[in-house]
Amino acid sequence: MSEPTDHERSFTDWLHTLTQKEDRAALAALRRGLGKPPGDAPEMHRFILRWLPGNTNPWQEEPYYLVASLFAFHQKAMRGGNLGVSFSRLARAVESDSTEKRFVALLNCHRDDLPNHLRHAVGLLKSKEVPIDWAQLLHDIKGWDWESRTVQRDWARGFWGRPADSDAESAENTVEISESDHLEA
Repeated sequence: MSEPTDHERSFTDWLHTLTQKEDRAALAALRRGLGKPPGDAPEMHRFILRWLPGNTNPWQEEPYYLVASLFAFHQKAMRGGNLGVSFSRLARAVESDSTEKRFVALLNCHRDDLPNHLRHAVGLLKSKEVPIDWAQLLHDIKGWDWESRTVQRDWARGFWGRPADSDAESAENTVEISESDHLEA
């Protein structure tokens, strides 16, 4: 599994500080971007643009806007593990075939449909308070269209690669970030 960059980790650590500081205005501004393309929620710009490298194109900017709006919607975070690991936890919590079907639909979606699928996926994870490694998600969104489909295979490994009752093994590889944890901005 490809690891997030220091910049990606710093960005998501900064998002987490908004929760720690209980910055409701910032989180509300970021939430307004849910389901919208970058630029359609201009209140997000003041928070996101400082994190974007110069001379970026919309394709490079979109993951930051998307992750920021999804994080503002569901702030439960962990370190280690990809969205497949989070979905595996969800599947154990709800014990329903529909979770696997939704996960497969997510794996099969085209990049243009990814924001919508992720919004629904994060909503499901939020409903059961399942944490997400936001930096890994940001990194994975950036690599969604790799010809090798590395991201999708890594997520599949995270979902199906462990025995369903392996909570101890999963816990060894992931660390939930609580509100009291201090992260550098």
